[in-house]
Amino acid sequence: MEWVVKIGGSLFPDHAAVLLEKLRGEESVVICGGGDFADMVRHHDERKGFSASATHEAAILCMDITGRLLSDLVDSSRTVRTLQECRNAIDDGFTPVLLPSQLLRYTDPAEHSWRVTSDSLSLAVAHMLGAKLLIATDVDGIYTERPPASDAKLINDISAKDLLSFGETSVDEALPELLIKFKSDCYVVNGKYPSRVLSILRAGASAGICTVIRGD
Repeated sequence: MEWVVKIGGSLFPDHAAVLLEKLRGEESVVICGGGDFADMVRHHDERKGFSASATHEAAILCMDITGRLLSDLVDSSRTVRTLQECRNAIDDGFTPVLLPSQLLRYTDPAEHSWRVTSDSLSLAVAHMLGAKLLIATDVDGIYTERPPASDAKLINDISAKDLLSFGETSVDEALPELLIKFKSDCYVVNGKYPSRVLSILRAGASAGICTVIRGD
């Protein structure tokens, strides 16, 4: 398994289902963002002030929910909970959709805060698998300004060290720290265009419109 593809909650359900179907045969592992379900947890946390561990665990469970629902829409996928089940699903001809709560219960390397989202958690899983991470979201990549600012320009290549000063962008704040820690790169691409995702999986960043975040 060369790739972990994180399908952002902003693509759920319709764009996410199309992309998951297009990943048939690519031998990649899919992880879903928590989407509206995680946003609801965050909303109630702002009102009630739950503990960091409670909201972190709840947000991971939201990733399970979107993954389970998304897989139900795509016959070529199979939900899995362990790394071995990921490998078994691929061997059986399915695209594995990892429900990460069980795996991350004992192996989660990230802090428990809203600086950490499914982006960083997907990177942690990719690190366990020795795979590269592609984040499919609803924008083309990382921009100089937050879209829809008229002067926002797509950044095609950026170091994780430089990204540290950006704060939260189309990826979470903790992601560049983990990329540096793991000495890993990741790719951010617009998942509304599955052909862009497939081009990167097959040919790397030179294949299309995206941002490469370098962990060197």
